[in-house]
Amino acid sequence: MSATAGSAAFEWLAPEALKQAERDVRERIALAPMELNSFGYDPWGFQTDSALRGLVLSSLVYRYYFRVQTRGIENIPTGRVLLISNHAGQIALDAVMIGTATLLEGDPPRIVRGMGEYWLPRLPFLNVAMVRAGSVVGTPKNCVDLLAHEEAVIAFPEGIRGMNKGFTERYALQEFGMGFLRLALETNTPIIPIAVVGSEEQAPSLGNFKPLAKLLGMPAFPLVLTPVPLPVRYHIEFGAPLHFEGNPHDEDRIIGAHVEEVKQRIRSMIADGLRRRSGIFW
Repeated sequence: MSATAGSAAFEWLAPEALKQAERDVRERIALAPMELNSFGYDPWGFQTDSALRGLVLSSLVYRYYFRVQTRGIENIPTGRVLLISNHAGQIALDAVMIGTATLLEGDPPRIVRGMGEYWLPRLPFLNVAMVRAGSVVGTPKNCVDLLAHEEAVIAFPEGIRGMNKGFTERYALQEFGMGFLRLALETNTPIIPIAVVGSEEQAPSLGNFKPLAKLLGMPAFPLVLTPVPLPVRYHIEFGAPLHFEGNPHDEDRIIGAHVEEVKQRIRSMIADGLRRRSGIFW
């Protein structure tokens, strides 16, 4: 089917909510600051038409499934910025919802650049899809390059430790890596702390089945209790920017003190979010 025929079929068959979502996302992508060539690609493989399809779906999930409530989106500055968040939920839907919030509600809209785990590029189809949607492999060089081009980069310093923890550890922040703080110092980039409330209950897990994870070459294999994520309500808060100065090559003791400041800010925002919400599903 040609692109023109496909567009005509979409206009004829799609429900109005889907067509409105497609119009909204297309308009917001057009307003987002990006470096695109004449074919709609940026230097890291993001492609507008490919990203559009995924972002339309994520906008529907954002509005109608998780019914996301966002606070503090105005704290995101223009230009380069590091978005640092807690991480949970067994699959990275928290990253998707944060990226959808910055696109739909940011001023200007921002395409968030994800720092993917090293093993993700080995997965067929998903490896291409993640690049076309704006993610890259989470190497320090990729992060520095993106920040040098004034992009918004998201990272989860807890990594797998946070995303795949068991249900009994929900909202207990795990150990933070220090790489993000060294990169912020190296590139003189502000850090926006983010607290996500809701993702911790979307897929309750009994723990990590390590033997199967090792057999499949995955960092974790969570024993989840639900076949699909529960329709919990997401609450996402973007905190005020944090600015740090110093030598990015300082010893861990000095860098760790800055990391702990970021972690404490996120911990406090999570506690505030838990106090504000009236229940898991609303």
